[in-house]
Amino acid sequence: ALLRPGRFDRQLTVSLPNLHGRVKILQVHTRQVTVSEALNLTAIAQSIPGFSGADIANLVNEAALAAARQKKVAVEMSDFETAKDKIVMGLERKNAAINEQERRLIAYHEAGHAIVARLLPETDKLHKITIIPRGIALGLTHQVPIEERYTYSLLYLINRIKVLLGGRIAEKIVFNQLSTGAANDIAAATDIATRLVCEWGMSTRLGSTVYLRKQRQFLGDIDTKSEFSEATGREIDLEVRRIINDCTAETEQLLRSHNRLIHELAEVLLINETIDAEEMEIVMQCYNQSLIDGQREDADQPIPEKSIHDEEVLA
Repeated sequence: ALLRPGRFDRQLTVSLPNLHGRVKILQVHTRQVTVSEALNLTAIAQSIPGFSGADIANLVNEAALAAARQKKVAVEMSDFETAKDKIVMGLERKNAAINEQERRLIAYHEAGHAIVARLLPETDKLHKITIIPRGIALGLTHQVPIEERYTYSLLYLINRIKVLLGGRIAEKIVFNQLSTGAANDIAAATDIATRLVCEWGMSTRLGSTVYLRKQRQFLGDIDTKSEFSEATGREIDLEVRRIINDCTAETEQLLRSHNRLIHELAEVLLINETIDAEEMEIVMQCYNQSLIDGQREDADQPIPEKSIHDEEVLA
């Protein structure tokens, strides 16, 4: 009866607020708390893409609680950073008992994610890397888009898969073993590859054809309908597997060529436990400088003169 003509014919779509909208919402909710004069609402709004109005209200509330716990007279940027990490990445589990071997494995896993995200083009900017357990995760590499995104290129999606696979591949390179810590990464990578083939028509083998249709039902329910034969389903499986395998091979090649960087970043994580984008850039600068110094040392080495005996051996 509710779906009869004239009842619910008109549907309104309420989109998430853009950057300007998030700034305005922050201005409304920060009126209720005492904030520092140095607080930059635009910078906060840029770091929380995808937040709804309720999420922003919760962010301000958590920031005020964080400031109150430290007995501050005003809410500062650091309090908003703490609140954002709690909402996005989960609450810190400081009482989690993790042995040193697992801790090192987590550090190298997150280093793999971070290095791939830092080196590949068209990836979201690194925001924070931590090996402190948060929520259900033992470690996290958090990325934030530099600007608002409404469409995604094929290169962005492929590189996103590579970033997700970077953690497991780093484990394989360093420890020559696999762990269950990459379960969520593999699920997310497979989901992107499947949608790339079945929904977005970006497969060169299957072409610009939609094989999965999402139909919005009453009260926002979404029903997924597949429209393909058994033979086509097999081709889809093979294409998804090919994309994942190609991304795995290219990511492994990238990380092996920067093997030293994996160890350096993992050691920094084991010492500091959490680093931000600026600290990541310091690690990258030190690594690049060490490569330049190494090339200079190689260039300064004198070229050994060939003797007659060497020529006879070569012959």
